[in-house]
Amino acid sequence: MAITAEDRAAITELIAQHGHLCDSGELGRLDEVFTADVEYDLSDFGLRPAHGVQAVAAAAYALGELNPVGHHVTNVVLADAGDDRVQGRSKGIGVSSDGSCGSVTYEDTIVRHGQGWRISRRKVLAHRAPLGGALGQSGGALGQSAEH
Repeated sequence: MAITAEDRAAITELIAQHGHLCDSGELGRLDEVFTADVEYDLSDFGLRPAHGVQAVAAAAYALGELNPVGHHVTNVVLADAGDDRVQGRSKGIGVSSDGSCGSVTYEDTIVRHGQGWRISRRKVLAHRAPLGGALGQSGGALGQSAEH
């Protein structure tokens, strides 16, 4: 299956809708974004994955004031995974109430079902080092070359 322009637009809007619902406290509407049996994996943050849309909402309520006040998503890249499935990667920027920010990558499995596209699995990966940590591995700085 090729991803049509209409599907790309619908899936990109779906990914964006997550932030709107969370930031406005409309967690009872998360079924508009996720499948009922969604796996929401926050293990990169030391948390256990949440299974099911109600568990995702409960986890957000449990996080309380530590939730970002702004979820911003960008750089959406979609790939056909066959059988009405799409793999998505996007960048998320979370803004906390104190003004601090953090960056994540969302890795999504998106499926088409009776009510349209929904995310069936989301893995959230935190960014803690520039260039994915490559600077610590290479030991060099941008623009520097080894002298021989």
